[in-house]
Amino acid sequence: MINQVGQIMVYVNDQDKAVSFWTEKVGFRVIADENDGQGMRWIEIAPTEEAETSIILHDKQLIAKMEPEMNLDTPSLMFFSDNLEQLHNYLSSRHVTVGEIVDMPAGRVFNFADDEDNYFAVMEKKE
Repeated sequence: MINQVGQIMVYVNDQDKAVSFWTEKVGFRVIADENDGQGMRWIEIAPTEEAETSIILHDKQLIAKMEPEMNLDTPSLMFFSDNLEQLHNYLSSRHVTVGEIVDMPAGRVFNFADDEDNYFAVMEKKE
């Protein structure tokens, strides 16, 4: 039985730019940067080293060659934050494209885009 989401694969055009975005602008950490010696590289990132779920950044073009039938679209990810306004201001100050904070039934939320124009959401849950 599945009991946890372990890793989420995100396929990007430029792994180094993606790592820079997630670490320098969003504040994630690189957990691992692996290379199989034959051109396959994957980078594991997460908000903290203790995070239960991490993101793996893969080279989109390489995966497309290896697995042409695979869906390489960016998944729709929802992150959680305890201080949405502070995060919104933090990302804005780092020139990240951010949407307006919107009230939803489950809490307040805003979207942000990475450097490849993939959009993600962040929610501050209601207590």
